[in-house]
Amino acid sequence: MDVTDIGNKEEGKVWQRKPTHGKSVLVTVVRTTQQAKTVRFLHVAFDTTGESFLAGDHHGHIYVFDISRNRFRLVQRTGQACTALAFCLRRTSEFLVALADYTVKCFDKDTKQLVSWMRGHEGAVSSISVHSSGRFAITTSSDTAQLWDLDTFQRKRKLNIRQSVGIQRVFFLPLSNTILSCFSDDSIFAWESDTLDCKYQLPVPDSGPRVPYKAFAITRDGRSLAAGGRSNLIHLWCLGSQQLIRVIQMPTLVRTVRQMEFVPDSFDGGANQTLGVLSQDGVMRFINIHTCKLLFHVGSHDNAITAAAVSPSGRHIVAIMDNGSINIYSVQSLTQELNKPPPSQVKVISGGKADEDFSNIKVKVRSDIHRAAKSSDRRTNVKILRPPFGSGAEEKENDLPAGLNKKRLVALLKGFGEYPAKYRMFVWRSLLCLPENHAAYSSLTDKGLHTAYLSLSDKYPIKSQKLQRGLQRLLSALAHWSAIFGEVEYLPLIAFPFVKLFQNNPMLCFEVVATVLVNCCQHWFEYFPNPPLNVLSMAENVLAHHDNELLQHLVDCGVTSQLYVWPLLETLFSEVLTRDEWLRLFDNVFSNSPSFLLMACVSYVICCRGPLLLCSQKQDFEYFFHHRNNLDVGAMIKETYRLLSNTPPEIHPRTLHSDFTPLTKGQYPVFNHYPEFIVEYQSKERERIRLQEMEYLRERQEVSASHADFVRREAEEKAFYAQQELLQKAEVQRRGLLAQEEEKLTQQRAKLAAMKRELKVKELQLLDATRRRFLQHEHDLRASQIQRLEQEISRKMDLREQETAAAVQDLEIRQMEIEVQRKHLEQHLLKEARRAERQVEEEVQLRMEEVDREEESCSELLHSTQANIQALEESLVEACLLGLESQVQMEVQERLQQVSVKQNNRKEEVEQLYRKTLAEEQRLADTLRGVAGRKWDEVMKAQSQQLHPHWSTADTDGLRPMRSSVTDRPHESHMSACVENQGPVAAPCVTARRTGTNMVCLNSTGSSSKSSSTHFSLDRGRAHLDTSERDLLREIRELRQSLAARAGTTASSQ
Repeated sequence: MDVTDIGNKEEGKVWQRKPTHGKSVLVTVVRTTQQAKTVRFLHVAFDTTGESFLAGDHHGHIYVFDISRNRFRLVQRTGQACTALAFCLRRTSEFLVALADYTVKCFDKDTKQLVSWMRGHEGAVSSISVHSSGRFAITTSSDTAQLWDLDTFQRKRKLNIRQSVGIQRVFFLPLSNTILSCFSDDSIFAWESDTLDCKYQLPVPDSGPRVPYKAFAITRDGRSLAAGGRSNLIHLWCLGSQQLIRVIQMPTLVRTVRQMEFVPDSFDGGANQTLGVLSQDGVMRFINIHTCKLLFHVGSHDNAITAAAVSPSGRHIVAIMDNGSINIYSVQSLTQELNKPPPSQVKVISGGKADEDFSNIKVKVRSDIHRAAKSSDRRTNVKILRPPFGSGAEEKENDLPAGLNKKRLVALLKGFGEYPAKYRMFVWRSLLCLPENHAAYSSLTDKGLHTAYLSLSDKYPIKSQKLQRGLQRLLSALAHWSAIFGEVEYLPLIAFPFVKLFQNNPMLCFEVVATVLVNCCQHWFEYFPNPPLNVLSMAENVLAHHDNELLQHLVDCGVTSQLYVWPLLETLFSEVLTRDEWLRLFDNVFSNSPSFLLMACVSYVICCRGPLLLCSQKQDFEYFFHHRNNLDVGAMIKETYRLLSNTPPEIHPRTLHSDFTPLTKGQYPVFNHYPEFIVEYQSKERERIRLQEMEYLRERQEVSASHADFVRREAEEKAFYAQQELLQKAEVQRRGLLAQEEEKLTQQRAKLAAMKRELKVKELQLLDATRRRFLQHEHDLRASQIQRLEQEISRKMDLREQETAAAVQDLEIRQMEIEVQRKHLEQHLLKEARRAERQVEEEVQLRMEEVDREEESCSELLHSTQANIQALEESLVEACLLGLESQVQMEVQERLQQVSVKQNNRKEEVEQLYRKTLAEEQRLADTLRGVAGRKWDEVMKAQSQQLHPHWSTADTDGLRPMRSSVTDRPHESHMSACVENQGPVAAPCVTARRTGTNMVCLNSTGSSSKSSSTHFSLDRGRAHLDTSERDLLREIRELRQSLAARAGTTASSQ
């Protein structure tokens, strides 16, 4: 057994050595990975030709195996396991794949591209059925079936069912527009695919055991349905009558039917008779559904089959084994009885041993027929010596393979005019006694294409590539069989009708053509390479005997037999007859002697005598015998039989042709009925011509190369000079263009300069307007600042006036308090003086009493005593007054000294703080001048928010010491004046000084509190102050000074 491991290859050969004839298993295909693990194949599907099939494995790889070409190729990697495969029938390069994700994809096996992606199923797709037209497809899952349009890949209809009833399978019937749906309840319905109307339902069998249907198979003609399931019974239905026609019981080993497939036959007309049944034991048994006999089986218990597919041609069976491999079987090797019809019911009575002995005697005899066109007879004919018993010998001669009888077939042919189309190929095989030499044919095809037919497509182009390859392969095999067939130019015309007829069986095609060449084309090649003059002269003799008038007309028109017989022979009537007419003719050709074909040519000319007598030009005759004409083939065949029976023996073609000789079994006979020296000479000449052609082609190639080189150089030179001229012209043009461009550029520059000037002017105007707007904005801002400053100054002036008024009120209250104190002091002094007076009066009274007492004793001293008393009284009063005044003056002096010390200290602090503030402002102004451009907006905001309060405070504080000094000086002078004054006016002066001292204290306190509450800003001078700002600030300072001076004057006056 030949085993092929495809591994990770993307393409290669299916088998390394060609399988030998009679071997049932052609090859076993396995796929193993690098880890020596086997990848299981899951599904296979054949195309319409039956020569290639798809195979999908568990890893999602899709392969195409071409059995005829012995090639396999990886066409797609889907990445997931497939559940069903099918070829598209209209576009043969496309195929459908159902995947495990419940989707169906369409790929192109040539380009490996994704064509479409169809979604809609909710379960795994179990089967794909394509309509015979290739336009529609049905995908089936357990819960639904969907109908798709393969032209647009759109879903047309969807079959929904109840959950209790599942779908087994839905598929198209072959050669019809009927859809068959099979359900799990064993009901089977037929639907019209166009309208989806129910046509009929198969009745459920009432009698007999129930068979749960699981597997179904349909014949190629769509008339019979086989259904099986969990039983060893198979129901065979006739879909035409909707009746159960047969129940087939399988062997007892079969308990469940898993799959069924009909095996097609070339001669059954679609009514397949062989059914393959795959059971649960892994064995697929093939039975005849009419005789119910087991034909053969594949698989075994050890090598079980899980799935299988049969090619449409019925030549191969592909089975997926239990171990995951693929076995490819040859049906022809499995059985020889498969392609044969049932044995004939006609029994031939034999003549006993004598007949057998006589029938088997073979002797060599020399032909007594004189050849008119040959100088020597080198051919020895082998004939069977007929026994003397006439009837038995004739029956033996008429017996054909497969139990057919030639006499009966000829009678049937004469009665109906043709063989049944269903059995025509089988009858031809029997009439021609084809040996079916597979090994010999394989040895011819293994030699490859013959050199004479390598360029066949150039001379005989055919639209169908398959027919082109088949014709090329057939002609090459004939050329390898005999050298003459590599030299005959009209051989493709002879072979093409048979190639088209047997395109699915090239071996039968080869043997039919070889049989025709051996028998019907006798003596054709004796005058090679000229037409067979002996055969044409014999046809002319027959025509002269039966229609001398027509022959004379042809001679008068200069038309010879090479013009009216040879075109019919070299094409075998394929140019002048339709397909059906040609088949009818060759039914009679193969059923009669080899001379029938030549007689058919003569009868064709005779039947067309009317149109031919009307023709007079040679071109008309040429056209007539190379195109189809209005002719009754039946009448022509009858005329042929008349000519065969009424032609005299001396001119009858039978005298020239030998009897029919079939091809030998095992090896094909040697064909040497041609002038070998001419063929050899032509072969040598052809070889010489081929060599000369090769030499000529080589020299021609060299000359062509040199000429091409010369032409190339000449062209390059011309192109160079042309290019130079073009460059010069282009240079002149470019210079002119450059001059124009420069002039335009100059004009544009002038325009651009003017535009720039205009833009500059506009920019300057815009800048001026912007500056003006900015200055106006600054002016408005400064005006608003001045207004705010004026408001602040007025507010402070009002506050100062309020403070001044409050101070005046406090001073008045203080003066009132001092006046009250003075009055109280005066009252106290008066009380003390009165008390002193009372005491003095008391003392005086006491003294006076003493004096009175002493008057008597010291009268002399009275005057002195009174004077002393009076002096003492005055000194006492003065002493009292001086003591009180000195005490008040000392107290006032101390308070004045304290007030002056405080004012001097406060003045020094204010001056020192003012100097520090000026230094800090100067340093900050120098620092911020460098960043004035970047911080202009922030400076303006900071200036508007911070500078104006600082300036008012600083100026006010700077003016306060001056105002204080001015205010304090009058008080000091006044105070000194008051101190100098002595005498009775001392009390008013003291009052005045006290009032001045109190005013100074109030002003000093208010000044210190105001300066302590005022916030000195350290951010002064952070912007670059231009001239306008300095002027404005100077005006503000002057205004402040004037206001401060006015306030100071008012305060001093108060």
